[in-house]
Amino acid sequence: MLKDNFNDLLSFMVVARERSFTRAAAQLGVSQSALSHAMRNLEARLDVRLLTRTTRSVAPTEAGEQLFIRLSPHLLEIEQELTALRDMRDKPAGNIRITAGEHAMTEVLWPVLKPFMAQYPDINVEVTVDNGLTDIVDGRFDAGVRLGEQVAKDMIAMRIAPDMRMAVVGSPAYFARYGEPHTPEQLANHRCINMRLPTRGGLYVWEFEQDGHELRVRVEGQLTLNNLPQRLDAAEAGLGLAYVPDDTVQEAIRAGRLVRVLEEWCPVFDGYHLYYPGRRQHTTAFALLVEALRRS
Repeated sequence: MLKDNFNDLLSFMVVARERSFTRAAAQLGVSQSALSHAMRNLEARLDVRLLTRTTRSVAPTEAGEQLFIRLSPHLLEIEQELTALRDMRDKPAGNIRITAGEHAMTEVLWPVLKPFMAQYPDINVEVTVDNGLTDIVDGRFDAGVRLGEQVAKDMIAMRIAPDMRMAVVGSPAYFARYGEPHTPEQLANHRCINMRLPTRGGLYVWEFEQDGHELRVRVEGQLTLNNLPQRLDAAEAGLGLAYVPDDTVQEAIRAGRLVRVLEEWCPVFDGYHLYYPGRRQHTTAFALLVEALRRS
């Protein structure tokens, strides 16, 4: 009885997560008919309906959803313990999933990952570059990289980069045509290159601060981009002003392709942190990556 329930509960968890008998059967290595039969047997033994089936889809009932929520952390712990045992061999191996913003990936994470992966060829790393505030638990990520102020209080956070300052920049040709803003309020008279936030769908509000006075400015312009290299290229092409991390424009400023304005207003943000849930039992592979980032 226990064995049957345990096996069928594992199958149920996969079906509930994938919401598809086809995908679940492929992951479990069984036929769709055998999987469907196992789910009916489980429902009969528990005397409760767990899944709602149609010709096109399958979804948990209210009782099924509650069972899925309650069992998920326990099954995750079992999976992680088994993975940790597998990792107790001479050659570290395993899978790591991370989400990071574009700038964090380029400037902080990627320079560490390149030598790390060369050193540990059996460790597989998947990085999802996303400028939104991704829920790493819901997304089944091992960790995320975000600015310190964006990390939830219930996460373990480790600083992996110094504080970051922002910069407002434009091309010499742009300023020759439109002049320079001397206060953030004057941005209302300028063409600015906007960035849309994937999490909420709105446009990023430019943040400024001086003498303890914080100011958030909603800018307008002809162009909206969520790719940092393109925003920089657009600024150099004279299409508008860009609000970007200052380390990305130092070379262009030295070369004269870009000019910085409102420098005394641009705030400093708490630098990038690696963050992850404290309750998880992490694998040897993950611990090695944490140590590599700590040393960077």
